[in-house]
Amino acid sequence: MTMANKIAAGAAFPAISVPRLGGGEVAPGAMEGWRLLVVYRGKHCPLCKPYLTTLDGLIDTFAEAGVQVMAVSADSEEKAAADVAQFGWRFPVGYGLGVAQMQALGLYVSDPRSPQETDRPFAEPGLFLINPDGRVQIVDISNAPFARPDLAAIARGAKRIQEMNYPIRGTHA
Repeated sequence: MTMANKIAAGAAFPAISVPRLGGGEVAPGAMEGWRLLVVYRGKHCPLCKPYLTTLDGLIDTFAEAGVQVMAVSADSEEKAAADVAQFGWRFPVGYGLGVAQMQALGLYVSDPRSPQETDRPFAEPGLFLINPDGRVQIVDISNAPFARPDLAAIARGAKRIQEMNYPIRGTHA
């Protein structure tokens, strides 16, 4: 059994960047302010679409809490663009997340079960709320598509953290 290094609460968010649909890049560690990064499995995942659609429906709630939202996957540009075109997500979507980047984020990585599923290794779900200091305020990493945090609760939590100057929790091993 291999042990994966998980990103620690309070750690500086890694300097990763991936291409962004429509141009530019998604580089959460280089951004200012509060930001939420959702890592999704990709076009092949039937659970990702309603989850990201829920995220899209909460954009205003996150914006009211001062949080920018974005999502990334290992998908090709074509696959990511097809999902955005179909579902109309308004947040930035990055594509082409590499295995080394997945590992830097402490994500679980899976191989496709067949070529019909997808054509490359992909990340299992991850969620990172990054504070204005560039530190991981909240981290949620799953090894399966069935376990994901409630996005409305994350939005409420982000607002509460700021209102109460709530510290980063879980920083001791």
